[in-house]
Amino acid sequence: MEVLMLWLFPWIFQCVSVRADSIIHIGAIFEGNAAKDDEVFKQAVSDLNLNDDILQSEKITYSIKLIEANNPFHAVQEACDLMTLGILALVTSTGCASANALQSLTDAMHIPHLFVQRNTGGSPRTACHLNPSLEEEEYTLAARPPVRLNDVMLKLVTELRWQKFIVFYDSDYDIRGLQGFLDQASRLGLDVSLQKVDRNISRVFANLFTTMKTEELNRYRDTLRRAILLLSPRGAQTFINEAVETNLASKDSHWVYVNEEITDNEILELVHSALGRMTVIRQIFPLSRDNNQRCMRNNHRISSLLCDPQEGYLQMLQVSNLYLYDSVLMLANAFHRKLEDRKWHSMASLNCMRKSTKPWNGGRSMLETIKKGHITGLTGVMEFREDGANPYVQFEILGTSYSETFGKDVRRRADLAISAITITPERESVVDFSKRYMDYSVGILIKKPEEKINIFSLFAPFDFAVWACIAAAIPIVGVLIFVLNRIQAVRAQNASQPCPSASSTLHSAIWVVYGAFVQQGGESTVNSMAMRIVMGSWWLFTLIVCSSYTANLAAFLTVSRMDNPIRTFQDLSKQMDISYGTVRDSAVYEYFKAKGTNPLEQDNTFAELWRTISKNNGADNCVSNPSEGIRKAKKGNYAFLWDVTVVEYAALTDDECSVTVIGNSISSKGYGIALQHGSPYRDLFSQRILELQESGDLDVLKQKWWPRMGRCDLNSHTSAQTDGKALKLHSFAGVFCILAIGLLLACLVAALELWWNSNRCHQETPKEDKEVNLEQVHRRMNSLIDEDIAHKQISPASIEISALEIGGMQPTQTLEPVREYQNTQLSVTTFLPEQTTHGASRTLTAASGSNLPLPLSSSATMPSIQCKHRSPNGGLFRQSPVKTPIPMSFQSVPGGVIPEAMEPSHGTSI
Repeated sequence: MEVLMLWLFPWIFQCVSVRADSIIHIGAIFEGNAAKDDEVFKQAVSDLNLNDDILQSEKITYSIKLIEANNPFHAVQEACDLMTLGILALVTSTGCASANALQSLTDAMHIPHLFVQRNTGGSPRTACHLNPSLEEEEYTLAARPPVRLNDVMLKLVTELRWQKFIVFYDSDYDIRGLQGFLDQASRLGLDVSLQKVDRNISRVFANLFTTMKTEELNRYRDTLRRAILLLSPRGAQTFINEAVETNLASKDSHWVYVNEEITDNEILELVHSALGRMTVIRQIFPLSRDNNQRCMRNNHRISSLLCDPQEGYLQMLQVSNLYLYDSVLMLANAFHRKLEDRKWHSMASLNCMRKSTKPWNGGRSMLETIKKGHITGLTGVMEFREDGANPYVQFEILGTSYSETFGKDVRRRADLAISAITITPERESVVDFSKRYMDYSVGILIKKPEEKINIFSLFAPFDFAVWACIAAAIPIVGVLIFVLNRIQAVRAQNASQPCPSASSTLHSAIWVVYGAFVQQGGESTVNSMAMRIVMGSWWLFTLIVCSSYTANLAAFLTVSRMDNPIRTFQDLSKQMDISYGTVRDSAVYEYFKAKGTNPLEQDNTFAELWRTISKNNGADNCVSNPSEGIRKAKKGNYAFLWDVTVVEYAALTDDECSVTVIGNSISSKGYGIALQHGSPYRDLFSQRILELQESGDLDVLKQKWWPRMGRCDLNSHTSAQTDGKALKLHSFAGVFCILAIGLLLACLVAALELWWNSNRCHQETPKEDKEVNLEQVHRRMNSLIDEDIAHKQISPASIEISALEIGGMQPTQTLEPVREYQNTQLSVTTFLPEQTTHGASRTLTAASGSNLPLPLSSSATMPSIQCKHRSPNGGLFRQSPVKTPIPMSFQSVPGGVIPEAMEPSHGTSI
């Protein structure tokens, strides 16, 4: 793949060679993405060639190779080409991977190698662990000092007294470089967190809000208050901007940015972006205060582009560029001493591919000369220790004018504060909080709802429309049954069959339907198929309706006992009868403001709540302190929104137990112990709180002071009465009212009937009594005898027939065959008025025979009477002073006439 890349992109890899008749030739290998490495290298060679004091008349020639980043194979290939040309030393500026490969090659060929480490993508660099040489001859010298950032960071957090912080690093940073720092921090008892930052920083913060809950975000915001950024300058600026815009950074945030290669302009951009304090750790190179000495390095005049601050070119260079320039100076210093000592070793052409190739004979001597060198260049003093490293490095710590206690000076007269203090970002800006020792949410303190008495609550299981439909269905079904019954009666009369006695009238049919509906049965003869279908459907309808009513009534009475009109914030926002509010300018007030005015909030509940709470800037519904809100809630018609633990305690200690609490978990926060910033007691309290939570002691204490059941029961409004609480009288008051109304209506109807009948009888004129047709008596007697003859024999007793029954018979009916009634006394009783009835006569045939044919004259009539009372069967009593029947014996004779001269004061008996 690497060979293919070489052919595809030849313009990326260049070879720059400047050779003359010179004995000093050096090679250089730079990565293709380092734009200024070759430029600075050429500048250094040009400055040296212009100075005759160092190399006298000799000139330096060079060959430059550009390679791919992190491609060791390509680096070795280009280095072999340079060795073939003959070089005295090799100068490289690459990453660790290429440096390790070049180290093995230069150690084998004895070519002095001055290595300048580059950091990938501008991220802070980590130490390159070079491979040890087998012959213990290391020809690679690290021109750039080892990474000392871990020591500087540990020193800084110790001075700041940080006990807990987070380290952010980007994807290009080698996290293995933090191992030593983490080990030392662990020994000091520091709580250090690590988090990798993806290249797409905006997506990182977007994922935080989609994956974390509010409580987790609050903890994450607390962690962000102290952070170390191991990012590139551009990545750090983007990261801080996102943290500020998403409200994860606060005014007391402290950002520590660590990078050796950050410029002044990049520092200014970071400071302008950050919210809170900003501290920058970077490497510095002190310059001489004497302007005449700034451009002179060991009698070597440096180009004005590099030494004159007004040019600004030096500030645009990276640290690796500066060390590259000084590496050329170090080689020139070694060449100078070699020339003075006249111990020069000529260059040799080496072939890396041959096994028989011997290393350069003058390599060892040249390496020793370079190690003994000492220069002062752009990076300050440069020299090498025995291990081949440059020990000289200086750092500066730049900080903004804000201090750790900016805006937090609550005059440090107290070490801690314990109260109902909720942990919020605003309070975190002035104090440090321990772990939460109790959960926090907003509760609703409201007066207990008074029990509403509804004597007609038993009608509530059905809607009014359902009751109306049921009431309409009863007469409709009754009319249908009445019609079907009449059709059945006509059919039975034509077929000479007995007709049903029930449901023969409309009111009787409706009564039968109503009796079936109330499950009291209906005595209706259902002989036809149509009647059976109607009654079957009605019975099924009645069964379903009654069962549904019973089930719904039980549920309704149970719910009515535990019902509370307000259970959640949604219920509170939808009603208009009860006003509600909280303490003005409090944490709860600000919480509802933030939620109610947030355009991203999907639920409009908070918008409705905030609209009521903030009415007239909170003057209408809010209070000035919690005590006022509690008193206002006890008076009624007001709901007080406050910390649930506070209002629960107020409800438990209320003398009248008149208020209750509706809890809600929409605001999941917590109470914490407030301590000074950087207090050493914070972790001690937090650890102890966690132990109490683990052992359950905090729950025991909460139950002791906030019992759910006691003198004032907080659970009475939240759960149903599972102990089978008896229904009270008012639940059944409606039934008793209906019964009382029915009884009063019956008495009223009876009184009206009595008045109506009495008034009607007084107004009627006397009329002739109905004809007494003994033929009808005869037919009636035959019917009675036929019904009873199968069961018993008629005893010789008197048969008494009222004249009113005889009057109901049709006088035109024909006589049946005469039957013989032996030893039977027939008594016909009439109740005559006191005055004599004119024209009243009866014609009977009387004889002493044993058999009595009863031929009655069709013209025989009864005396006219006056109506006094209604008889039990619906007729009228015919009243006379004397009602004693006169028994008479009859024998069958052909015929006769009833005596006409009968005393009107006696009844007539036959």
